[in-house]
Amino acid sequence: MKKAKIRQGQFTVLLREEEDGGYSAQCLELPGAISEGDNRSDALRNIREAIEGYLEAFPEEAKRLKFKKEVVKVTL
Repeated sequence: MKKAKIRQGQFTVLLREEEDGGYSAQCLELPGAISEGDNRSDALRNIREAIEGYLEAFPEEAKRLKFKKEVVKVTL
């Protein structure tokens, strides 16, 4: 099976400090790309790997990302 070529791009990552220690990370553009780490740098390194793995497993998602997107804050 031929490996999909991963283009460089920017992704929005939600990085959260967890109550029981460590950090969780989730890519907002790719809901299935979730990871964690003992500290911020570990979590960010791990989410990069998760994003790469997600795009290799689901190459059609790279095409979907070409559509315009917008991040908006909403206060309740």
